[in-house]
Amino acid sequence: MKSAVLVIDMVKDNLELSHHPELAARAKAIVPAVNRLTAGARARGWPVVFATDSFLPGDFLFRGRMGEHSLRGTEGAEVSALLEQAPEDTWLPKRRMSAFFKTDLDQTLRLWGVERVLVCGIMTPYCVLTTALDAVCHDFAAVMVEDASNAPSDEQHRNCLDLYRRSPLRPLLRVATVEELLAEGGGD
Repeated sequence: MKSAVLVIDMVKDNLELSHHPELAARAKAIVPAVNRLTAGARARGWPVVFATDSFLPGDFLFRGRMGEHSLRGTEGAEVSALLEQAPEDTWLPKRRMSAFFKTDLDQTLRLWGVERVLVCGIMTPYCVLTTALDAVCHDFAAVMVEDASNAPSDEQHRNCLDLYRRSPLRPLLRVATVEELLAEGGGD
């Protein structure tokens, strides 16, 4: 089954320039796993997409507690230099939590012949989850990558993933580690 890796919100504002050092540390902690996953994907001919927040000043979501960040056109909205990127990778700026919401991601994945997406990045119970659920809503199998995703706390991360380990959507939506996914092997 041809897969694609969707790396969610691993931008400079969340890793290098963050005003929230504890969240930045949790994002940095998954960088090695994300880099292993993307390298393995490229070796199998699977596309890698960096889907990143790209907000406008005064965005509606800033009325919540998350604070203004990742403003379109700023350095903070760029993919973090801590992540290994390749020329063939795709950068997909997004305005909302899901990488599918009002983007052409579903059409692009179909063009590439993708049937399954491996979703990783930050934050597990928000942007990673909404992207995985929207993938299923667009008729793609989805895997939330446990060790290449993170949340504001271990408890939030674990609780979110545990809920979907027991989901009736399995195997259309499941949880797996980088090593489990890479051990499956296969290409197109």
